[in-house]
Amino acid sequence: MKEGKRCPKCGSKEIIRVPDDAHRYLANSICITGLVTVKRIPITRYVCHECGYVENWAETRHDREKLWKAYK
Repeated sequence: MKEGKRCPKCGSKEIIRVPDDAHRYLANSICITGLVTVKRIPITRYVCHECGYVENWAETRHDREKLWKAYK
């Protein structure tokens, strides 16, 4: 949905982008815990208005590199 601007389930073009900071305390992020610190990787959601299908994206290469190092 992020790339094609179309729902892969129903084909709708009515896509809602919900950034990670939309609900500050209910953020849809991934936390990487270290010995002392916690790093937060923001996850952006794309929601189909028609059928409700949802995709989650770690949008930047930098954030994906942090995840790769933490969970590989």
